[in-house]
Amino acid sequence: QVQLLESGGGLVQAGDSLRVSCAASGRTFSDYAMGWFRQAPGKDREFIAAVSWGGGNTYYADSVKGRFTISRNSAKSTVYLQMNSLKPEDTAVYYCAADRRRLRSSVGTMSPADFGSWGQGTQVTVSS
Repeated sequence: QVQLLESGGGLVQAGDSLRVSCAASGRTFSDYAMGWFRQAPGKDREFIAAVSWGGGNTYYADSVKGRFTISRNSAKSTVYLQMNSLKPEDTAVYYCAADRRRLRSSVGTMSPADFGSWGQGTQVTVSS
């Protein structure tokens, strides 16, 4: 089992940038794909982005493509989500998650059920 701890959320204005981080511990971080999800009040949890175990393959939801970038630093066992050109509709609790399966290369077809470990979330609020 892996433990995940998000950080970096906060209150920003529309158009600003923000980077949230997720530190992993408890297993070999570099062997597992990682993902970011978000959940706004009254809405279902939404997939945002995923990165393969080696970092060479990424996938984004259409709602954030071109604005958000997922990356990972295996030396620090940390995955990042760089968010640019933030909009009020990006307001949500952001969660990172770790793949259940080792060495998954293709992350474009992953579903929430593929992720076995979740962080506690970090709040991102974008004011207009």
